[in-house]
Amino acid sequence: MVVLVLLFGFLAGTAGALVAVVGGIVLAVRRRTRAGRLRAAALLALGPAVGVYAWGMAHAGMAALEAADGGTDSSPLIPCRGEADAATVARVIDYRVRFVPLRFECRLAGGGGYVTSAVPGYVNPVAGTLGLAAVAGFIAAAPPGRRGRENRGTDSG
Repeated sequence: MVVLVLLFGFLAGTAGALVAVVGGIVLAVRRRTRAGRLRAAALLALGPAVGVYAWGMAHAGMAALEAADGGTDSSPLIPCRGEADAATVARVIDYRVRFVPLRFECRLAGGGGYVTSAVPGYVNPVAGTLGLAAVAGFIAAAPPGRRGRENRGTDSG
């Protein structure tokens, strides 16, 4: 089940990244206001953030697909081999995919586990940094009256 979530997430993320980048380019060309340029910059940061995260989902999905593949030579799990010493790898009983931060973990008999290099190391920092930049751009582009304004009611006193 997690394999399907990861692989469909990759497809949806790739499409979303493309839409965000094209939308950012269109906004950058059409908008001349400061808020329009900030929204364009935010979309241009959001697109690659989503794309890099989707790329990581594809890697995690392929590792999960490989781990779920049974048959001869399937124990220990293939994505868990070479990531730790032989005694630790021999204790691998299952895997788990974490989404925030995105990673593929091998679970050990008796508890514990270790993170593999199935998801490239640059995915989480790049997606996080660009995602935060996109959020900052959207916040900065909001009208001043809508940022941090409290609902004061209708007191006229």
